[in-house]
Amino acid sequence: MTTILLVDDDIHLLELTAIQLSSEGFSVLKAKNGIEALDLLRHSRCDLAVVDVMMPFMDGYELTSEIRKQHGLPVILLTAKSQFEDKEKGFLAGTDDYVAKPFEPKELIYRIKAVLRRYQHSPAEEAVKIGQIIVDKRNYEVHIQDKTILLPLKEFELLYFLASHPKQVFSREQLIEHIWGVDYEGDERTVDVHIKRLRERFSDLTNDFSIKTVRGIGYSLEAAST
Repeated sequence: MTTILLVDDDIHLLELTAIQLSSEGFSVLKAKNGIEALDLLRHSRCDLAVVDVMMPFMDGYELTSEIRKQHGLPVILLTAKSQFEDKEKGFLAGTDDYVAKPFEPKELIYRIKAVLRRYQHSPAEEAVKIGQIIVDKRNYEVHIQDKTILLPLKEFELLYFLASHPKQVFSREQLIEHIWGVDYEGDERTVDVHIKRLRERFSDLTNDFSIKTVRGIGYSLEAAST
């Protein structure tokens, strides 16, 4: 059975959402804040987390980052805010999707199922090697010789996608569609931010690949010549 972790300091909403998810056949774990959530994850198996943004002790962005870093789970953020800057902050923290409050239960359930489908990748989608680097989708890790690097989810998926299609040029619109989904409401600056972060992370670690800007079009990843 698929287990969903719900994290929200609104007890009424927490209980109501848990009932709705249970009626859809999900097993549900409940936490009132980020500290409780991380403690639950240390002792229980979970498939996806639904996290409220505004909470005491640890906000949803920080909790999302910790869940991605420690457990590699997909995360959906619940928020009363819908501005692009807030969504961008969430995606940079590693969230997979956003649901704005108030929301229809069917919308949340649809988005949970959609995110879970994205994580059920085929056996062919395992690992891509670029020089001495292995981008491993089985555990969402990047290996450079004896180092293991954990990236925020969208950075990893962007790197994996580009590395899977070396020298192929993709427009920002194409990358948004492949990584964030066709219903993503943000603008193309998100791609530029993620590319910049990937370049900064790997510039001092390896020369095995570079992400090229193709003026007027988009980006491509090129392996270093041997």
